[in-house]
Amino acid sequence: MNVLVIGGTLFIGRLLVNELLKAGHEVTVLHRRPKHNLGRRVANLQADRNDLESLKAALAGRRFEVVFDNVYDWERGTTAAHVEAAARLVAGDRLHRYVYLSSVAAYGDGLNHHEGDALAPDDHHDSYVRNKAMAERALFRMHQRDKFPVVTMRPPFLYGPGNNFYREAFFWQRMRDKRPIVLPGDGRRLMQFVHVRDLVGAMRKAIEVPEAAGQAFNISNSRPIAQIEALEAMARAAGRPLQLVRIPRDRILRAGGSPFGPRLYFAYYFDLAPITMVVNKAQRVLKLKPVDFDEGMKETYRWWQRHNLFPKPDYAFEDSLIALAATLPPPADDD
Repeated sequence: MNVLVIGGTLFIGRLLVNELLKAGHEVTVLHRRPKHNLGRRVANLQADRNDLESLKAALAGRRFEVVFDNVYDWERGTTAAHVEAAARLVAGDRLHRYVYLSSVAAYGDGLNHHEGDALAPDDHHDSYVRNKAMAERALFRMHQRDKFPVVTMRPPFLYGPGNNFYREAFFWQRMRDKRPIVLPGDGRRLMQFVHVRDLVGAMRKAIEVPEAAGQAFNISNSRPIAQIEALEAMARAAGRPLQLVRIPRDRILRAGGSPFGPRLYFAYYFDLAPITMVVNKAQRVLKLKPVDFDEGMKETYRWWQRHNLFPKPDYAFEDSLIALAATLPPPADDD
């Protein structure tokens, strides 16, 4: 099939493009740069997906059978209006599937979500949450009115080779440098993960399975784990001891720490209120069989050793937290 990948040059997109090529599809990527490094078999379209005129110019006269919409602009935000505009530009009789990459964040909060649960409201305080939820609602309205063949994917924390977010690498750098890792609170806050290969496999499956059209899918490992369990898995992957300094979360935040940076203390976005979900639907319809977490982490660690994307850390803020910890009583459960 003739496939367009909106945002195909980074973590998820690169793997998706490679897998589509292996399956024999014709692939075009749309991104903001004039060229890519994905090889000659991949056609290139340059556009800013947040700019409707730019998008119209790039897509003029072109028709695709499948579109994967992977892009979120972290600086400006990608709103529901941006997503709906792109969807309407590629809509038509030839379009077989439009796969939109949403997020578990679209639920807003809460545990054990099923796909039929309500998404976050339009006035949610977090713009990322709001944009993802509203974009899904817009796409499903198009499906209800015009049978627009949308599928949405709701992954949690992604990991795997090629991760361009400062997450697993954050901890492995500290283990390598034989430093203690700051653990917020008691370390029991829940997280849920999915290997990038599992997500890409589900995205590909969504264009093959007829009953996927018009559906949302939670794509994840089936079991949420605590923060401390995630760190233990990373330590096993690296074959290094895990040194921890436990500090109450409120004291970290009062000292200037933020899960969004620049004063990171537990990797980028990793210390957020838990949102977990149930993946039975994806297992049944898309035949999702998640990669074993330990094996996936070992694979990711081997890749990181060869391709560290991140500069040497500045440990000054963490040193101040570690000094603070020495003056505090052991933290109570603050989750």
